[in-house]
Amino acid sequence: MVIRACCAAVAVSMCASAAIHKIYVEERTDVLNGRAFGKAGAYERILAKAHFRIDPALAANQQIRDIALAPKNAEGLVEFTADLHVLKPRMPSMGNGVLLYEVSNRGGKGLLSTFNYAAGSKDPRTEAEFGDAFLLEQGYTLVWVGWQFDIPADQGNVQISVPVIGGLRGLVRSEFVPAGKATRFSLSDRGMRPYAVADPDAPGTQLLVRDVADGPRRVIPRAQWKFVDNTQVEMAAGFAPGKLYEAIYTAQDPAVAGLGMAATRDVVSFLKYTNDGLILLGDQHQYLKRAIGFGTSQSGRFLRTFLYYGFNADEKGKKVFDGVWAHVAGAGRGSFNQRFAQPSRTSGRMAGTYYPTDVFPFADLRMLDPETREADGLLARSGDLNVTPRIFYTNGSHEYWGRGAALIHTSLDGKKDDGVNGDSRVYFLAGTQHGPGVFPPRKTETAYLTNPADARPVLRALLTHMTAWVKEDKAPPASRMPRIDRGELVPMTAVHFPAIPGVRMPKAPHQAWRVDYGPEFWTKGITTIEPPKAGKPFVTLLPQVNSDGNETAGIRMPDLTVPLGTYTGWNLRDAAMGAAGEQANLIGGFHAFAATREARLAKKDPRPSITERYVSKDDYMGKVRTAIGALVADGFVLEADRGRMEKQAEQRWIAIAAQ
Repeated sequence: MVIRACCAAVAVSMCASAAIHKIYVEERTDVLNGRAFGKAGAYERILAKAHFRIDPALAANQQIRDIALAPKNAEGLVEFTADLHVLKPRMPSMGNGVLLYEVSNRGGKGLLSTFNYAAGSKDPRTEAEFGDAFLLEQGYTLVWVGWQFDIPADQGNVQISVPVIGGLRGLVRSEFVPAGKATRFSLSDRGMRPYAVADPDAPGTQLLVRDVADGPRRVIPRAQWKFVDNTQVEMAAGFAPGKLYEAIYTAQDPAVAGLGMAATRDVVSFLKYTNDGLILLGDQHQYLKRAIGFGTSQSGRFLRTFLYYGFNADEKGKKVFDGVWAHVAGAGRGSFNQRFAQPSRTSGRMAGTYYPTDVFPFADLRMLDPETREADGLLARSGDLNVTPRIFYTNGSHEYWGRGAALIHTSLDGKKDDGVNGDSRVYFLAGTQHGPGVFPPRKTETAYLTNPADARPVLRALLTHMTAWVKEDKAPPASRMPRIDRGELVPMTAVHFPAIPGVRMPKAPHQAWRVDYGPEFWTKGITTIEPPKAGKPFVTLLPQVNSDGNETAGIRMPDLTVPLGTYTGWNLRDAAMGAAGEQANLIGGFHAFAATREARLAKKDPRPSITERYVSKDDYMGKVRTAIGALVADGFVLEADRGRMEKQAEQRWIAIAAQ
């Protein structure tokens, strides 16, 4: 590793941007000792700290909740800092002119794993960190900025430090679903830093339990439990696996969480528009003409929230992202811009229930909620500001079963296909779970084997389409999603899943509910009702399946078109975890076909066996090649990925057909 510059804790310069005040360079190194990546040439890695000064009086900053209450400097500005990590061509003129910004998921960086097939190493000196180097060879400038205030300190994480509102108190709810025997649980989520208990005996303090998400709550007597270190809850009798527990308590000193969205907005705007060639990255506006924002899961929900609040206009009203890609975010947003926000919380049947995640509006276009008579749309604000980007929404089967994804492209009564903006595309990755699967499939606290489908080849092709769309105005393929008018999107009772021996469907899909968080939640981001009160659920629709149990619509990879088994976006919790029959969080399932007709008949499996489908391995592989060729022709797989997909199919045949 060649260190070309190292200016730790040294200010580079004052910035011309109104929001970014300084950039401190902590490390600047060559990637893989200056190796050249295609036409882009050598890359460098820059680790820096961005210092911000936000003017709370500007109209563009008014959507930051509690910005008026934040501490201010002598000039009346709100100050904060964030990590800034960049991978860029050493010679920017050799890049492709596109800034590819990843919204960090809980402090991590997943771009290289998603698009480069990288192994996920955090060591910048290893080849494994960069996989097949697809993004670098294409010439993208990759950018990450810290935005989530409660990320614990950890090597490699991107973090942000925002001010808190000292002395301000409010109610906080912490949910816990034990997967086994436990006598303690943390008030945090997934290892994030929790809000500490300010007063253990404050009014409203309680511990509740319920059996299912929409079941009645029961109060656990205060004498049976206690707070430990003001960050944990302890109950000597133990918490029962599979039950939903909620601790309600009073906390203080809330972070101004919405500054994380301002950091994203202002860094991207700085790189695109700032005319200052005297400082590090201050000349990038000459080379970076377009910006794409990409986010997976929580980060995709961040981008949907970012658009909803109008952050895609910078302080001067200029467009921030030219393209936005929300991947496996379902119809959700998140707790990213509220008082006492908990941005790590998600949603599901057995996780993150009733947090402000699956909240109206869901679709791009303005819709009328027939129950509340409220009219709104995800792009209502950005459309008014004329800064609406081109958008991709990509979701797998799991997001329909576990994230209410159908709500992004259907009417709220569930009767028609509706709501998608003309500059948006909706792509359904049929038969996939929340993240890339692994092969051979295995059980991970689940009743069934996990789903091994890997949609990354499709994502690589879609990135090339998004890039051509924002750079050249070349439209990508039309949306591919399950539709109501074609019978591809139906209620759970109409899903024709086959009677596979030993396999049960989930009790229910995840539902989005109309939830009452108190009268000040929607206007000020303040929760005044804990626990929140659930009203009538929104309609939940699911992709239809064929006689094999595989989904019939969307982008269907060879796993589904030339199948060796049934791929589901859902799985069930292992019985030892409690809540039997409920969905396992984020995990899909796989149910292999019997190898022979005799084995199928012995199992009473209604699905044709492998030998009844394919004459031989050569017959199977020929059909796989034809299926891949169709995806290449339709623009959903790159020709360069054909070999990888063929090899993957061959490995699956060897493992499954020989069972």
